[in-house]
Formats: sequence, structure tokens, C-alpha cells
Amino acid sequence: MAWLIAAVAIVATAPSLPSNSDESSFLPKSYESIKAAELQEKAFPSAFTPSAIALYQRTDGGKLTASDQQDVARIASELGAKHIDQVQKVVPGQPSKDGRYALILVQMDSKNAGQPKQSDAAKVLRDDVKELAKGTHLDVKLGGSAAQALDQQDSSTRGQALIGIGTFVIILVTLLIIFRAPILAVLPLILIGLVSAIANGLIAYATKLFDLQANSSISSILIVVLFGVGTDYFLFLMFRYRERLRAGDEPKQAMVNAVARVGEAIASAAGAVIIAFLALVLSTLGFLKQMGPALAIAVAATLVAGLTLIPAVVSLIGPKVFWPSKSWQREPENARFAALGRGVRRRPALTALASGLVLIALSLGTFGYNATFDLASGSMPKTKESMVVQDEMQKAYSAGAAAPTDVYLSSTDGKPLDKTAFDAYTRKLGAVDGVASARMTQLNKAGTTADFTVTLKYEASTDKAIDAVAEVRDVAHSNAPDGTEALVGGMSSIYKDIDTAVNHDYRTVFPVAAVLIMVILGLLLRSVVAPWYLIASVGLGFGATLGATVWIFQEGQGHSGLMFMLPVIMYLFVVAIGTDYNILMIARLREEAREGRDPREAAGMALRYAGPTVAAAGFILAATFATMMLAGNSLLTEMGFAVSFGIAIAAFVMAMFFTPSLTALIGHAAWWPGHGDRAAEPAVATGALSAEPVSGASQETVAHDASGRGR
Repeated sequence: MAWLIAAVAIVATAPSLPSNSDESSFLPKSYESIKAAELQEKAFPSAFTPSAIALYQRTDGGKLTASDQQDVARIASELGAKHIDQVQKVVPGQPSKDGRYALILVQMDSKNAGQPKQSDAAKVLRDDVKELAKGTHLDVKLGGSAAQALDQQDSSTRGQALIGIGTFVIILVTLLIIFRAPILAVLPLILIGLVSAIANGLIAYATKLFDLQANSSISSILIVVLFGVGTDYFLFLMFRYRERLRAGDEPKQAMVNAVARVGEAIASAAGAVIIAFLALVLSTLGFLKQMGPALAIAVAATLVAGLTLIPAVVSLIGPKVFWPSKSWQREPENARFAALGRGVRRRPALTALASGLVLIALSLGTFGYNATFDLASGSMPKTKESMVVQDEMQKAYSAGAAAPTDVYLSSTDGKPLDKTAFDAYTRKLGAVDGVASARMTQLNKAGTTADFTVTLKYEASTDKAIDAVAEVRDVAHSNAPDGTEALVGGMSSIYKDIDTAVNHDYRTVFPVAAVLIMVILGLLLRSVVAPWYLIASVGLGFGATLGATVWIFQEGQGHSGLMFMLPVIMYLFVVAIGTDYNILMIARLREEAREGRDPREAAGMALRYAGPTVAAAGFILAATFATMMLAGNSLLTEMGFAVSFGIAIAAFVMAMFFTPSLTALIGHAAWWPGHGDRAAEPAVATGALSAEPVSGASQETVAHDASGRGR
């Protein structure tokens, strides 16, 4: 009842989640590209910066005639006369050198760059330019940042629908196969759906309260995190609940004992994920700053639900939750996992070496990693209209013409600039390798700031453009006349700063997240030894995941690089969520050791009994993240593959083989100084007081300990 009341109250009162697709808003004001943008606002408030570009060509693909040029001018005039919301100016642009293309440039209110209202304006513009071109020999497409935001929004909506449907189907089918119980298959979807509504409301509150940046990609990631992680915790709990029922516990007591046994592991696993996500607050990128708290809130809500809502609902339903299957009443042989457990127990060194070599071999691919910065083309298919415009403009004009670089030269003492120095300064900028042209385009009224437009030879988001703009900065700064200061702005400059910010995040977020996760592992295991090799194994898993992603997308599919934010997101998902399975396995191993088993036997038994849970949870979570590949854009395709592969590595290589075999090899020293693996009192027999029921007649005799409480 408390959950239902909270859901209604939060959903009814939560504000809507805003969205921003303006890359510059991701950066703090201390970066040069942002300082340049602010200077432009002050010095050239009416400066023309197109937010939308209408690209015209003849329907037969030939050169534009004089009549076609007149039609373009007429359309520009009529479009400006419509006074569309957000549109400030509409002017014809320069025709292409080959005479086959013409442009209409549309300026919008810069204060609302990246906001939904400009996407709405782009929708109206797109319809109007096509309507006005009817009856002519012209074909028109709308591109530019506003049109890209519109196409990105449409692509995101479609992607979210596919991801949502795919996630539901995978969870439903997998749970049906595991439990053969329709109630159990549907229950997590209903409960996590309720948690999702509450989490989204809380995220919207936090976004508004702390003035965070939002991005449409977050919604797609949230769906997968909530349902993937929520189903994991549901499985952790249900496997233990079923074990307690088999051991003879009364149904409600079975749930009490299940929560008591697995609750600490769930809380620790969720704590590791929450802390890793919160480490993103240290990021300098607004996108990641928003994603961190949003995902942390989602996982926190899922954790509370896993320890309160799910146990309460399952307790109300009781064993009928397994209907119509009767397999829950008998202990399965777990033959495959028992065999794997025996293998780890007999040859832990060989198991650790083989699994470690697999991880190291895959990690070699990380040396070929390269980053790309074009969020627009990364977040939608190349077939979208704005992407077609971008590609055609690169062929018809200088590749950098769509997003030129601006060098702003300002007087530091408030005196007018010396105009005689402009020509020499322009020549220096034009001589930079990778620059197609440079010219002085405008001077502010006071004569204290000059704008030099530098057109690069490369499209703004490419590595060559980013390298070129770095050299433009060096030349602009070093050749600025005495008494002046230079600032370099434009999209390539923004991408250069994003690159710098991401490198800062690698040096800050990664170590902080790793240290905090190690603290949680240390508190859970009461050990200072185990956290070191556990986090090292997860680090190897991250390297293997990034290496495999590089080989598949860069080497296999010929991508110029992976989306710049992918390693940060991959690190957090693989390290944080991948740690869940390590925690579940190591907590079970400790439990087995406390029953008096030696380290090798404890590792084998842990794999036998926790293996099915890890396998089921790992498969569902990896499969749900893989649904992101259905979105149809490179950002979510790369992210979907990388995270699902990383989780598969975490579950099926690290948790099942690498971690238990290493723990078996290290032995009692793994638990130093707490000795958490030592039995509190001598075991009655080899199988006595085990956290799992044992097979055969002995199951009944050891079902309860001396206090009468379930084992």
C-alpha cells in the first residue's frame, strides 16, 4: 500500500523531464569554446549562426539554372515572411562550386539552442520548405543543428519503444523457461514498472531541483537499467526463497530467511552500482553529470523495492507464485554446475590461468581505441534527413563549411583594435595545416572585438578537424597582437574541449569509482585482501569488453572510432553491475567456508549453488542491454553491445571461474584480517548447516539448526 500511495503521489506531482541536445551545454564555462560563445553573445548579439540549413538541388541532379536560383531566393523570402516561432532570420546561402547545390540559412534564437521548441520549429520549417518547393524542379532537405535535434528525438522515441518491447519479451520468456510459472514471469515486470514510474518522477524532481542537464538517450538507458537490475535482484531473492521452501520453511518464514541470507549481497551489489554512478558527478560533462544521479536514483529505488516491495508481494501470494510448476518442491541435481564446481575445486590454478588469459587477450584490442565526437550522427541512423544533408554538404562544399570555426580577437585594455594587423593575422590562421580558408568577417561597434571565420577542410567532429582546431588555437594565441586576447569557438572547438573533459574524467571518475567499490567490498567481506583481486578482475573485464568492442566496430565494421562517452559508461556499467555477480559468488563462497569446508571445496560448492543464479541473472541483464542495439543508431548499438558483452564476461568468466578459482588458490589469506570464512563452531558433518539443502535423506535431518530457525 505504501508503494502504491508513493507511486500515485510522485507520478501525479513530478515535473516533466527536460531534454537538451546542445553539445556546448555539456561543458562548464571554464572551457575556451564556451568563453568564445559567451563573447560572441556580447560582441555580436545579432551575429548570423544558422540553426537550420535547407539544401536544394535539381530533381534531375543537374546544375541549377537561373530560374532555379530565383526559386530559391523566392522561397527564402516567403519563408522569412511566415514569422515561424524561434526563427529570427532567413537568408539565401552561397551556391556550391559545382553549381549543383544551393542553400537557405535559418537563424534561430541562440538562447534556446538545443531546446525542444527549436525542434518544433525545425518540424514546421521542414514542412514549409517542401511545400514552397512544389511546382519547381527543386528537391529540398532540411539539416543543421535544429533539424538534427528533431531527427534525434524521433529516432530516440522509436528506439525507446523497441528497447522497451525487447526488454519485456526477453525477461518474460527467460523467466518462463527458468521457473515455468507465468505469475513469476509477469510479476517482476509489473513491480519494476511501478518502481520505474516512481524513479522517473524522482529523477525529474532531482533534475529540476539541482538544475541538471538532460538528454533523450538517458530514457533509453533508464529502461534497461531499471528492468535489467531489478530482474537481477528479483532472481537473487526468488532463488533463495525457493531454496528455503525446499528446506521445509513455512512460506512467510522462508521469505524472512531468504531476505536475511541474500539481502546483504543485494544491498552491497546495489551500493556498488549506486556509488559508481554517483562518481559521475565528478565528471566535467553535463551529460554524464545528469546520467550519474539519474541512474543512482533508479538503482536506489530498485534496491528498496527488492528488499520491501518484492518480498511483501511474494509473501502475500505464497508458494502459488510457482504455479503450475511443481519443480520448486524438489532440489535439482544442478549437474552441469556441480561438474563446473568440481573442476574449479580440483584445478583452481588452471582455471584462473585460462580465464585470466581470455580476459588479457581480449584486452589487447584497447590499444586500437579511437574516440568520435559527433553525437548527432551517433544518435540516429545515417538515413535520417539531417544526416543526408550533412553528408551531401561535405561533398558539395568544404567539409567544415557547415560548422565553421570562429577566432575572436579582443582588446584587453578596452581600446579599439589596430586594423592594420588583421591581414597578417588572417594569413597566419589561413596557413594552418587543415584550414581551407580564413577571413575577417566582422568587427563589433566599439571596434574592440574582431571575428575571423576559419573554415576547416574537415567535418567538425572528425579527428582531423579536432587536431586542426588545436593548432588554430596555438597560432591564434601565439600570434595575437600585443594588448589583445584570442578565443577560438565553433563546433570543432567544442569537440576539442569535450575530448579534454573526457580525458579528465578518465583520470578522476575511474579511480574514485574503483576505490569506493573496493570500500564496499571490504565492508561486506570484512577483508582488505579480497577487494584488491576482485576489483582487478573487474578491471580486466572492462579491458576485455573495450577491446572486443574496438575489434568489432572499428576493425570489423570500419567505424572511424567509438563514441567518446562509451568507455566511461562501459566502465561504470561493467565495473559496477559486473561486481554484482562477484559479490553474489564471493558471499556464497564465504557462506560455504563458514560451514567448515576448506577453500577449494567452498569454491566448488559456491559455483554449484550460486552458479545457476549468476547464469540466469547474467543472461537476462546481458540480453536486456543487447536490446539497445535495436535502436538503429551507432551510439546505442555500440553501448548495447559493449555493456551486454561486459556483463556476459562478468557473469560467465569472472564470477564463475576467475573469482572462485583465485579465492580457492589464495585460501584463508583472502579473508585477512577478518577471517570471515572461518566456521563459528565445528560443522556437524560435511553437508551440515549448509546454506543450501543437500540431496537425499540428509536434507530433512539438517533442515533446521539447534535454534529451530531455517538454515
